[in-house]
Amino acid sequence: MLEEFIQGDTLDFLLKAAPLSPKATREIIIQLCQALRVLHSFGAVHRDIKPENVILREREAVLIDFDAARLHKPAHENGTVVLGTTGFAAPEQYGLSQSGPQADIYSLGVLINVMLTGEHSSRKLADGRLGRVVQRCTQVNPEKRYRSVIHLMEAIRL
Repeated sequence: MLEEFIQGDTLDFLLKAAPLSPKATREIIIQLCQALRVLHSFGAVHRDIKPENVILREREAVLIDFDAARLHKPAHENGTVVLGTTGFAAPEQYGLSQSGPQADIYSLGVLINVMLTGEHSSRKLADGRLGRVVQRCTQVNPEKRYRSVIHLMEAIRL
């Protein structure tokens, strides 16, 4: 196994200073969606998207820590091992059903909110259009979330 050393600061470290602007948030989320688009195209799901697993090197956002990643098996109703970070993990990751790409979309929604407000969306929701994006991403029912990270990217870019 070969792992790349990624030099930069974690998003978690940067958020300790202050929340990010909507523009900076959109730029980072779009990059993460592009990375997840590739991962999802292989049938895999990251399942642990959080500020500690995003490194920023200059203007590039890099998703790290694929230890919780797994192949999505749409034919299975469950089989998900409880894994992920509390607060960022989608409800289905707690053994309720199979965790697919929508689990990553849920985590991205929470991440967007934390980047903008410094708080989980259950405590304080971001304002405006990005707040509505967060609400859709974090629906309990995965079928009510964006269908793919491509659709989420389109919503972020508007």
